[in-house]
Amino acid sequence: MSDRVVLVDYKAGNLTSVKLAFEALGEEAVVTSDPARIRAAERVVFPGVGAAASAMANLKSLGLEDVLRDVVDAGKPFLGICLGMQVLFEHSEEDGGVDLLGILPGKVRRFPDVPGCKVPEIGWNQVNGDLASGVPDGSEFYFVHSYYAEKGPYTVGVTEYAGVEFTAAVRKGNVFATQFHPEKSGRLGLAVLRAFVGRD
Repeated sequence: MSDRVVLVDYKAGNLTSVKLAFEALGEEAVVTSDPARIRAAERVVFPGVGAAASAMANLKSLGLEDVLRDVVDAGKPFLGICLGMQVLFEHSEEDGGVDLLGILPGKVRRFPDVPGCKVPEIGWNQVNGDLASGVPDGSEFYFVHSYYAEKGPYTVGVTEYAGVEFTAAVRKGNVFATQFHPEKSGRLGLAVLRAFVGRD
């Protein structure tokens, strides 16, 4: 029997907070790097922590690059979080420049150095857009990042930092991803996860 929700373990970062957030919704989220188990899952979550180059290297070494593309192509609900959103794009300026999965068009850039705006951005930001049922336009979510995805054709949520308006959430078919951390964003963050698992 396939797992209902799988968290992709690519040996980078702590998946515990994401797993606990799903458990708060009554969902057992299985943490695995097993390609067969990920492919068989009903829903796949790619939580991202760390740097783009190491994330892509780990995905490659674990044989998960094509697995993630296959999951998306199969039409299964797919959720990317933070770096897990960024790696869906084509290219990042991080680490001297790194090619990403290319599932979404666009580039990931570093915030400019602006007086009064520390990089990385750490804290709450208002997000404008239609994210999920029960999440009002203008809700605040928790961000931790130094790089951002440019706005593009699949951007559904935007926010601003360091004088840059950028993608806070993106949706393309079965793919939904957020630059913010829903698992660290309280009640409204849980509402985003609840929509992903079809409980709204």
